Amino acid sequence: MTQIEQSAVPAQGGGPPTGDFPVIERMRELRSRWPSGDGVAVFNRVYLEALETAGPEPGRGGPDGREATALLGVRCAERYLSAAETATAGGRPPECWRPLLPCRRHPGVRPLQFALSGLQAHVGHDLVLAVVDACRTLGCDPPDLEGEFERVGDLLALLEERIHDELMPGPDLLEIADPLTHLVSSWSLERAREAAWSAARTLWRLRAFPSLAEEFRQRTDAGAGLVGRLLLTPCR
Repeated sequence: MTQIEQSAVPAQGGGPPTGDFPVIERMRELRSRWPSGDGVAVFNRVYLEALETAGPEPGRGGPDGREATALLGVRCAERYLSAAETATAGGRPPECWRPLLPCRRHPGVRPLQFALSGLQAHVGHDLVLAVVDACRTLGCDPPDLEGEFERVGDLLALLEERIHDELMPGPDLLEIADPLTHLVSSWSLERAREAAWSAARTLWRLRAFPSLAEEFRQRTDAGAGLVGRLLLTPCR
């Protein structure tokens, strides 16, 4: 099996998830390991809150509750969980998650930055591979999952909303020239989702060329990490 095929293997078996899929339980277990001020813990907390609000199956936001939507959402969440658990065990997570790890206790990086950097890694890399995972499992092409992709995107938009509502300093604390204002306004979830969708379709079309597919995956991973690193620029 090539490296790109290995990267597309779901973390918890090959079949569609059931209602008791333990994504939320795994996030709660990780939360218990880290202090609340830890940068990865900040992202984990707001992600967990968004999932608990949306329901037990990530991405199950469509009125018909289609199985494919739940599958894609779970595969996406698994990508984050795999990276977090690998890092916790002392391993080497994907490149997109590495900037967050050495900065996770930096006093000059604000909680909002930690959360946005995590969201960037999740959308820019994890969501891309989750689409490939789901297509392999369901035997379909990315265009067949476009509606499901949009519904998972609604969950990510809820996550971004929680990040801003809970972690964005009030206007009395944040001046227009504050570097944090610039960083937040420079990143767009909508643009990141559009890029993720294009990357997923490209990666899927490259599946017949394993070496090119793996090179593209690595470049996607590195690009997501570069943007995440910029979002972690110390602001104080």
